[in-house]
Amino acid sequence: MGEPMTRSDQGKLLGVLVVTALSLWSLWPSYQFYKLTPAQRQATEPAKLAKLRKQAIHLGLDLQGGLQLLLEVDKSKLSAAEAKDAVERAREIINNRIDQFGVAEPLIQIEGTDRITVQLPGLTDRSRAIDLIGKTALLEFKLVRSAEEQRVLFQRLDSWLASRGVSGSRDTALAHTPLTGLMLDQGFFRDVDVPNVQKLLATPGLDSLIAGDTEVLWGSENEARVGVTGRSLYVLKRQSELTGGSVASAEAQVGLDQTNPGAWGVSMKMTPSGRADFARVTGNYVGKQLAIILDGVVQSAPFIRDRIPSGDASITGGSIDVNTARDLAIVLRAGALPAPVRILEERTVGPSLGADSIHEGLTAGLIGTLMVIAFMAIYYQLSGIVAISALALNLLYLIAAMAYFGATLTLPGIAGVVLTVGMAVDTNVLIFERVREELRHGKSIHESVRNGYDRAFRTIFDAHSTTLISALFLFQFGTGPIKGFAVTLSIGLLANLFTAVLFTRMIYDYWLGRGKVERLSI
Repeated sequence: MGEPMTRSDQGKLLGVLVVTALSLWSLWPSYQFYKLTPAQRQATEPAKLAKLRKQAIHLGLDLQGGLQLLLEVDKSKLSAAEAKDAVERAREIINNRIDQFGVAEPLIQIEGTDRITVQLPGLTDRSRAIDLIGKTALLEFKLVRSAEEQRVLFQRLDSWLASRGVSGSRDTALAHTPLTGLMLDQGFFRDVDVPNVQKLLATPGLDSLIAGDTEVLWGSENEARVGVTGRSLYVLKRQSELTGGSVASAEAQVGLDQTNPGAWGVSMKMTPSGRADFARVTGNYVGKQLAIILDGVVQSAPFIRDRIPSGDASITGGSIDVNTARDLAIVLRAGALPAPVRILEERTVGPSLGADSIHEGLTAGLIGTLMVIAFMAIYYQLSGIVAISALALNLLYLIAAMAYFGATLTLPGIAGVVLTVGMAVDTNVLIFERVREELRHGKSIHESVRNGYDRAFRTIFDAHSTTLISALFLFQFGTGPIKGFAVTLSIGLLANLFTAVLFTRMIYDYWLGRGKVERLSI
């Protein structure tokens, strides 16, 4: 009869069982998510699908496809002090916007002095993402000049243009009234006439007729008024009454526009100082229009009916739909970019290319693993089977840990998994050869196993420690793919120490403790 398991062996067994159970639990959402067919994903409730996607192992851009952008921050109009940290501030703001957009595991990093690389794995709505990233999101609140002031300015511009024989009208009878002749309502032009008006406003020298404290800005496109669609041209006070820095929060909502209850808009709440400024402005200018301007375009210009002490404001009208409202709320919450950004390079990785990468990477890893298993089983016999069991647990713990910590699996990451397999085999070979060496010196099986593990442990620990330090440096200073390699390698090394030293030692201790062993299959 063999001896019962010692308290130490029971503790080791319990530890292995607990870690294995937690690993299977951690991998369950990944199994649920990746077994879904495209049709099943479409049919799944969006909130549930998003939760599964968040809990599942994330695949990098090279594995699941997506969008990669190279951006350049235009610092030409910034002062030296503003330009100093403009790129870093732009990176942080873009990162905040993308986080709220819902892309899993994006990569946003600075390259050189004025460029930013953005990787968005799994992205499907390319144009929406580009618009979200590139929007400067400069929010301003400015007073609209009175109707009389607008009329006087347009007449002045008309007279100046007429004196030079300039006309934007399609009707020769209106040749001397190029602006007011095209205007249907106060500052409102039909869509077909907007290009002509824009050409007139771009006439050299015309801007000199506009006072320095006044500016002219267009409203949003597709505005409906007097039974037609068009755009409004606003005459504004140049000085802002408030800016986006006064906005504390912004949310997309329905029903903000009383004239169109079903339309989407953005509800904003001000900061404490913003509330005070908003109350002052709305109290001092009751009866006037306060334009809400985003990136130089007037989104809406409601009349101030009464003083608003609450600091609540909203953006409505124009062509705002549900996606526009949500994206606008995101950029307002994240803040304005310190300078405009332009796209230097855009690269889209298709899902089919990612699928090919996964297939080829897994095939290579599988072939290598099978060759290792065959070698261990043939050369080390039953002990080789023990090592293979430890290797299986090692891979299970590695993938489960990546799922739990939200790490991203990339193609270099798969290379890290394959390297982990090699390290695990190397560890077991080192232990087995030490045990063989003890047996050749005439030691008993019990003593050979004990000495083999004890003497191999120092070498194993030193090798794993130095490799782990190298992986940490790769993670700290490497780019996205290198970081993916470093993460999988680091987790794999720690899992290997647990399985190769604790798990296999526990099996040998239990086996040898069952009674007298005549021969060790190694």
